[in-house]
Amino acid sequence: MSFFDAVFYLFAVITTLAATGVIIARNPVHAALFLVLAFCSAAGIWMLLEAEFLAITLVLVYVGAVMVLFLFVVMMLDINLVKLREGFWRWFPFGAGIAGLMVFEMVWVLGSRQTSESGRAVAHAADYSNTKELGRLLYTHYVYPFELAAVVLLVAMVAAIALTLRRRAGVKSQNVSEQVKVKKADRLRVVKMPPESRADGK
Repeated sequence: MSFFDAVFYLFAVITTLAATGVIIARNPVHAALFLVLAFCSAAGIWMLLEAEFLAITLVLVYVGAVMVLFLFVVMMLDINLVKLREGFWRWFPFGAGIAGLMVFEMVWVLGSRQTSESGRAVAHAADYSNTKELGRLLYTHYVYPFELAAVVLLVAMVAAIALTLRRRAGVKSQNVSEQVKVKKADRLRVVKMPPESRADGK
């Protein structure tokens, strides 16, 4: 076994154990930290595959932004763990079936002759850029799926913003249009008061 294979299996074992910890962890914060570990070890596997851009993107976007936001949300919310696990055993056969199907697909793809022959590491030149190669594939061969995914993400973002702008009773919110068109007479009132005299006449 070469050093490359040893490092790959190390990252693969860490990723598998971390993913298992995400599922079996009782504390949501611990599950989120296990997911961060899984992302970091998956980024290590991307580095071994000479996909440095994807590895850095995985760390910056998922670990640096999404998971930090998720941790803040989990720690701020009062999550009822008993209620969260109510439907676990009811949906366990369905989840086990989906997991088995995914394992079968991965074994089938990785064990096929076409994948094993085409998936071998290819020596690249010193000036090889996987970012350039990724951009060439995205904007040539996969330009329509890429644009479709962009539209779906845009619709999801607009929907998330629209859901947060719903009117709720007892919540103060700004009305920017009303603030912009306000006039001085609406905010300032000049009151004229007669002068007062002291009781001693001074």
